[in-house]
Amino acid sequence: MAKIEIYTKFFCPYCTRAKTLLDSKGVTYEEFELSNDPAAFQVMLDRSHGARTVPQIFIDGQHIGGSDDLAALDARGGLDPLLGIG
Repeated sequence: MAKIEIYTKFFCPYCTRAKTLLDSKGVTYEEFELSNDPAAFQVMLDRSHGARTVPQIFIDGQHIGGSDDLAALDARGGLDPLLGIG
């Protein structure tokens, strides 16, 4: 099973959308909530090469991008192989 990490903030509809998609795939993920964690925010910035928006999603260390990027990856059939399902 792939290691999935997602950086989020409270009340972020894009974060909710990304987590809902991942939940629909039946996978588990590690969530880093950034609202009150400046150190985790800095880690996200470093890993995502400066992307400041949330969510930022990583699968097995590969930067996927945000919610729209995750949905687009799924729409073209590339998400399931990365997740190790299907």
